[in-house]
Amino acid sequence: MTVIVRDLRPDVRADAEGFSHTRRLALPYMLSTPESVVHTLVHAHPDAHFGQLVAEEDGEIIGTAQISVAHDSPEPGQGSANIYVHPDRRHRGAGSLLLRTAEERLASLGVRKLFAWVLDEPDNLAFAERHGFRASRSAYFMRLDLAGPLPPRQDPPAGVELRTAADFADDPRPMFELDAETVSDEPSDIEAEFTDYEAWLEETWKHPLLNRDLTTVAVVDGHPAAFSVAYTDGTRYGTAMTGTARAFRGRGLAKLAKNDSLHRARAAGYTEAFTGNDTGNEPMIAINKWFGYEICAKEVRYVRELG
Repeated sequence: MTVIVRDLRPDVRADAEGFSHTRRLALPYMLSTPESVVHTLVHAHPDAHFGQLVAEEDGEIIGTAQISVAHDSPEPGQGSANIYVHPDRRHRGAGSLLLRTAEERLASLGVRKLFAWVLDEPDNLAFAERHGFRASRSAYFMRLDLAGPLPPRQDPPAGVELRTAADFADDPRPMFELDAETVSDEPSDIEAEFTDYEAWLEETWKHPLLNRDLTTVAVVDGHPAAFSVAYTDGTRYGTAMTGTARAFRGRGLAKLAKNDSLHRARAAGYTEAFTGNDTGNEPMIAINKWFGYEICAKEVRYVRELG
């Protein structure tokens, strides 16, 4: 049987289902649904040239790739390609074909430095190194059993109010401003700058995985100061971002918000939670371990110069 690579068809339900299913099998620590797959593709910023590729064998999707240009970075010529193959369909050439297709497409768009996340498993690391990539930073996936104990809920300090993202439905701009500031300080190989509010509304605020009722926001004097952003896929809960605006750091507000969000998630019936941290982010790792999270996997960021 021959493996072919093609673009995902957002109007074909089977494509979105196959992409999401394969991604969840290969990377069970990240949330994905057919709806989120289509949303990410349809609402990506045009300058990102975002693409979703599938490797297909005898009508079955056995591999996926997400590719993009880092359009929101002040340094031009950077891009990413994250490739995942069905665990039971490896060693059939799908990964190599996806990577070659991704590299050719991104190179034609001016990408000269390509980044890729790779699960820290022998076969995956060997694949990356065999294709000329070199390791850079790394990150942990962490899991929490929500059926177990959580730290008790705490009353916010004077002047601080705990609200949810749903409370900002009429005017999400304060959430955008907080998100933009925290993302700019997030450890990353590619520096990012959020400046396009309308694009953020489409890509992030309207994302089908975003659960505004479970996203807790610590508000100081009417302004969002810290938040813990919750994603859910119907059965699982994940933290997409937990952060604090620079002017309010050192007051425990992010920890307060995340604890509230976790309690909300458990009350809503969710039984497991996922999050991720850069391996060098010891303060946030310590906070997550305080909540009861345990490291369940590690991924490595690889980089390769194209051309």
